[in-house]
Amino acid sequence: MIQCAFAVALSDWQGELSLTVTIGATVAHVLQAARTELQHRGVPIDDHFWGMAPVGIFGERCERDRVVFEGDRVELYRPLTVDPKQARRERARQSQTKKGRNPLIAKPRRGS
Repeated sequence: MIQCAFAVALSDWQGELSLTVTIGATVAHVLQAARTELQHRGVPIDDHFWGMAPVGIFGERCERDRVVFEGDRVELYRPLTVDPKQARRERARQSQTKKGRNPLIAKPRRGS
């Protein structure tokens, strides 16, 4: 048996579980063990999300058939709800308007 962790940020629960799985277990086995544990805790599980969401180990995406080793942290990733580039543009626009600048008009350069 080996110890590994499982991390996920669901709408109803965010956190990390410590799990014990058999040697040679895959990411899919860890997901099943985590799902069972979360269901025992009363956390609602979306079957479609759980089956289709991308997974990874320590922030690197991997396939569900990858073997898990002692100390690995398996992660289940949610899809982004906001385009990061668009969010950055919106924050910049809000910052500029708070300063009284128009973000569409470039600042004149010195000596021009």
